[in-house]
Amino acid sequence: MGGITLYIGAMIKLIKSFCCAALFILPGQPVLADGEAAGDFDYYVLALSWTPNWCSETGDERGAPQCATSAGYGFAVHGLWPQFEDGWPSYCRTVARDPSRGQTNAMADIMGSGGSAWYQWKKHGRCAGLTAEAYFETVRAAYESVERPRVFRRLPENGVELPASVVEAAFLETNLDMEADGVTVTCKQGRIQEVRICLDRDLNPRLCGEDAVRDCTMRDAEMEAIR
Repeated sequence: MGGITLYIGAMIKLIKSFCCAALFILPGQPVLADGEAAGDFDYYVLALSWTPNWCSETGDERGAPQCATSAGYGFAVHGLWPQFEDGWPSYCRTVARDPSRGQTNAMADIMGSGGSAWYQWKKHGRCAGLTAEAYFETVRAAYESVERPRVFRRLPENGVELPASVVEAAFLETNLDMEADGVTVTCKQGRIQEVRICLDRDLNPRLCGEDAVRDCTMRDAEMEAIR
């Protein structure tokens, strides 16, 4: 019910903002749902996806390389997302050149694949106001600034069911400079999906904006073991 309420509230907010904005748009002027100016944002969200669960949901059907037996992926970078205090930009306007295939493929060790790195650049990276090289360097620096709890690399072969709050607590215990409202755990289809960590523009931990604090409350979320 909470998710449905948030969804309806977001839709109402979107409709209201659209109506208000329309009052200031001249006839024939396009209305953009995204395409903000690059570099205009307040903080980052580092989204770390639990790869084994993602593989069961999506990756296996795609034949994703990070889902292969013995690939060894645990928490991988889904993205580093520029955020506003309320909302987020996407598909931003930038003069920065798109990355080469070599640059995106070089991120596969922490992002799973070059294709994933390319998509994240296209939708979110352009909004950082950086060159592609600098953005991917920032992604790697953000990833390396967060210690992933080692306990999750030692899960039983059949995985575990656990409260989502335990995953958050493990990150807080391992990263003493983080606070509870700076870390969000999300679930999908009964499984732990992601850990999202809010960072300032210098990659220091900070509290998340209200729209980014939406912890999963499941008490029996599935967490599959690393392959």
